[in-house]
Amino acid sequence: MSKTIDDLMEKVTDKEKRIQKFSDLLDSLESTEDKKKMLWREIYENALNDRESAGFLFTDLMTQSTGNSANHAMFGPIMSKYLERMGKSNDQILRLAELIAKEDQGVQINPDDIFNQIGS
Repeated sequence: MSKTIDDLMEKVTDKEKRIQKFSDLLDSLESTEDKKKMLWREIYENALNDRESAGFLFTDLMTQSTGNSANHAMFGPIMSKYLERMGKSNDQILRLAELIAKEDQGVQINPDDIFNQIGS
């Protein structure tokens, strides 16, 4: 039980670090309005939360379905929806990286570089 709590706390800390890195990245954009930065932070945080929640739910159903064809048949469509949600969250993060790259026109930034910076 303690290991599970430690794992969850580590994930929370990791997510907070990623959000802080993203905030630092936004703060480096001097010409961007604060309202836009706040909105982008919220979008990023929501995308991470959505992806994490869908991941937990998917993992739970996957565990219940492993080796049980009846459960797999019953939960398969639901698991597919969770995977779609995780994919949409990833797409939101990539789109956000593209917006930030466009915003920072003074310096040529590759959206993949931004995603790697905020994703690690």
